[in-house]
Amino acid sequence: MKKVKFRHSTSWLLLLSLVLLLSFSSYSFAQDQPADPATEQAAEGAADSGSDLGDPAAGKSLFNTLCAACHKPYSKAIGPALNGITDRQSREWIETWVRNSAAMIASGDADAVAIYEEYNKTNMPAFPQLSSDDIGNILAYVEQPKPTAPTAAAGASAEGDQSANVGGVSNNIILAVLAFVLLMLLVILFLVNKTLRKFAVASGVQLPVAEKRTPIWKAFAENQFLVLVSAIVVLLASGYFVYGFLMQVGIDQGYEPIQPIHYSHRIHAGDNQIECKYCHSSVRTSKHSGIPSLNVCMNCHKSIAEVAPETATEDYSKEFYDMEISKLYDAVGWDPATQSYSGETKPVKWVRIHNLPDFVYFNHSQHVTVAGIECQKCHGPIQEMEVVSQYAPLTMGWCINCHRETKVRMEGNEYYEKVHEELSKKYGVEELTIAQMGGLECGKCHY
Repeated sequence: MKKVKFRHSTSWLLLLSLVLLLSFSSYSFAQDQPADPATEQAAEGAADSGSDLGDPAAGKSLFNTLCAACHKPYSKAIGPALNGITDRQSREWIETWVRNSAAMIASGDADAVAIYEEYNKTNMPAFPQLSSDDIGNILAYVEQPKPTAPTAAAGASAEGDQSANVGGVSNNIILAVLAFVLLMLLVILFLVNKTLRKFAVASGVQLPVAEKRTPIWKAFAENQFLVLVSAIVVLLASGYFVYGFLMQVGIDQGYEPIQPIHYSHRIHAGDNQIECKYCHSSVRTSKHSGIPSLNVCMNCHKSIAEVAPETATEDYSKEFYDMEISKLYDAVGWDPATQSYSGETKPVKWVRIHNLPDFVYFNHSQHVTVAGIECQKCHGPIQEMEVVSQYAPLTMGWCINCHRETKVRMEGNEYYEKVHEELSKKYGVEELTIAQMGGLECGKCHY
């Protein structure tokens, strides 16, 4: 009998490749439906609200400059919420009150006296310089409808996308059909292969029989040279990885714990550009940077009970930030409705992130005040961090490399100038590094 070689047809492989290509291409060319413009129209409608009173954009600037310290548009602060004030009072009364509230109270105006009594007899500053147009602009700003949260807008957009896809064929349906076609082709190829084998046996054609080969593991075990080389490679690799693992013990680079109250450095240090030393005030004169007291937070948050809608992100909504501010109020015992402290406080158990061993001495004031090093040098782009993590490894080698590379800051320091004059002759350099000033001595960092 004639012996033939039985091979799989290359056309089958090409057919399978074509089917897979069609599947992926249909997914790649799927077009995103345009967003429903309803949200944009709603936003434009909100911006246009109160246009009969004045210009909301100009009013926002005036409000933030003159009014924001005591008032909020939609909630009470030191003074009443201003949204809806044109429904409660006449335009003439409002202008008189803004220009000289004390005179109205002294005259015995019932509404003026009631507001004065309700808000702890706090006098409102007079603004006689404001014109009627300026007051109208402020009213136009505060009378705008309260903006909706970004999450609601995102939800509306998602619904619009789904409704836009109703008229067409879903991408999932197309992918399901292509997957079914691929499965049917595989079944057909299996049946054709089985039929051809039966036909070959019936025709007396001898199919090739695979020769038995020595297992790879057995051939490897019989080769002593390969075994020796492999053993050496395994031992060296194991030693390398074990050494690398042990060297990572105690290094918490990337450590990012969840704090009991979410504090966004991105908003405070980034968007609002609050200096690090305002909260961590002890960093100038102390070894430790210190954890800011909640009273420092309340310096601002007595008047900021909620964040602006544009502050929200995809991961953190406006409602989330407002809830974290309410946690701060609960901890310090602040009642935003009455603008007073209840006297009932709760400790906040902050989770420490940067923690050096006890035998390591590090003085913040020496680095920040004397050396003039920015916080970002060690803590990374803190102004961009939503959740703070340990940026640097804080290892001994990392500190030593910094001492070797950092030049001594001598401006306005006669002591360093005298030392530099002597040591520059010794080392033959124009600028000294911390290492040349003794920054590598063991006693500098270890007790």
